[in-house]
Amino acid sequence: MDKRPFRSLLGKQVVTKEGKRLGIAKDLTFETKTGELIHLVLKDLTPYTSNLSLERTKDKEALIPFNSVIAIGDFIVVSEEDLA
Repeated sequence: MDKRPFRSLLGKQVVTKEGKRLGIAKDLTFETKTGELIHLVLKDLTPYTSNLSLERTKDKEALIPFNSVIAIGDFIVVSEEDLA
């Protein structure tokens, strides 16, 4: 994946590769020792996310495993198969 400033991800719509909208990218979590990206934190969740067994924050925001991200452009595209 290309290097991108963290801020360029925030506020982007997150969709599955099938085009289902999941929510808006709010934040990232990462391993502080290695810098490895762990989760994309989503806000403004769509009803579709209730069909998925996503980890949630205490504020009910969804956590998308970062390794499920397959493309970043106008949208952040994730592979739904990798969300289970």
